[in-house]
Amino acid sequence: MVKMEDVARLARVSTSTVSHVLNGTRKVSPRTLDAVQQAVRELGYIPNTLARSLARSRTNTIGVAISALSNHYFSETVHAIETECERHGIMMLFVDTHDDPEQELRVVRALHHRRVDGILLAPSSDPERAALVYLQANAIPTVLVDRLAADGFDQVGVENRESTQALVAHLIGHGHQRIGMIAGHRGLSTTEERIEGYRQALSQAGLAFDEALLVNGESNSESARRAAATLLALAKPPSAIMAANNLMTIGAMHALRNANIAVPEQMALVGFDDFDWADLFLPRLSVIAQPVHALGARAVQLLLQRIDSPDGTRQSERLAATLRIRNSCGCR
Repeated sequence: MVKMEDVARLARVSTSTVSHVLNGTRKVSPRTLDAVQQAVRELGYIPNTLARSLARSRTNTIGVAISALSNHYFSETVHAIETECERHGIMMLFVDTHDDPEQELRVVRALHHRRVDGILLAPSSDPERAALVYLQANAIPTVLVDRLAADGFDQVGVENRESTQALVAHLIGHGHQRIGMIAGHRGLSTTEERIEGYRQALSQAGLAFDEALLVNGESNSESARRAAATLLALAKPPSAIMAANNLMTIGAMHALRNANIAVPEQMALVGFDDFDWADLFLPRLSVIAQPVHALGARAVQLLLQRIDSPDGTRQSERLAATLRIRNSCGCR
């Protein structure tokens, strides 16, 4: 069995330093933090003391670490999580990560120190995966929500590739051959999967992928507005645009309005994520609707299973999305 001393030896630090890193009880240099995390990954070290403690004593509380305050989709997900928690008689502690890796790690540590029984996390695009390393190193029951980021965790998300492919194929069916995509923050599994779906739709239709038509909207409305403006300024602009989340759809709408481009007469527009007012715009927005309430409920159910069975087989689930065709694609 791998011991903390083994981690310390490989990382060339003291055992107490390893303890401080794993428990977040003292700030260490980035170099030391990296060395310890690397040693934990290489050795597969998981401390058993916390796992035994959790098995003996529960707080009937779970932590939720999701960037929800600025994202309507995640706000609805958190609401669904809270509803399912109430059904099971457990308390939810929510902290916004702001999709910032440093904040994400602080949030995870804070929830851990408050003795939550488990954590639901929509992981950021942190290349160091610091929060995920911390969760594994401390054997904290965890379910990753929406963004399926790592083996070794229970995960529940939405099917992104086929959904995006179906939406882009619908635009192609309207005769569009130059379709722009405003993609989300790179490094997120949802972003990469939706890009793959976009490219697969083009390939199946025999259309060449044009790198200039794939722009980065950074998953927010203002960046998406600038990205859409970039597409409109091309020498050969697209005739249709797909935005990869609700905030970016709004940003694209701003850009089209500022350019006095009518939807769908002059430019078709579709998006990933349905939202309350999507059916109220003129034209009404054609979108991919995610099963938000089912996603939140299933995440809680998986986490409760993991808390009850810490050593059980990890599960990774995909929920089907729904194509909602309205008018912005060109349909009557």
